[in-house]
Amino acid sequence: MSYGKTDPVPPPPGPGEYDVRFSTLRAAEGWKQLCKQASGNALAAWKLMRTNPSPNPCTKRHDRLKGPLSTAVRNGRAYPQWQIEVTGGGRLWYLLDSDRQTVWLREVHIGHPKKTE
Repeated sequence: MSYGKTDPVPPPPGPGEYDVRFSTLRAAEGWKQLCKQASGNALAAWKLMRTNPSPNPCTKRHDRLKGPLSTAVRNGRAYPQWQIEVTGGGRLWYLLDSDRQTVWLREVHIGHPKKTE
């Protein structure tokens, strides 16, 4: 199956869960690659985004990005940007729209993202 920008990351959310959607076509393509390389870890990350996208307290593998990466703009509005460490180097970056109970999967990094070094 092929996914595109703004498509939901299936299946649809259950009661009280967040709707997880692709923010970019690149994120959709990266998600497909991640699922091929580390399907179990991708599933665990998907469950976190769906049920607990902003853990308090943060964990070593699931936290809000820092500094200039702590927020990102989507459709003219700034949102907090979070990260899940999916593999030793792999990361998911997503924007959290709490008002709409939506997670926008923005970037999928199979290897460690250079932006955070």
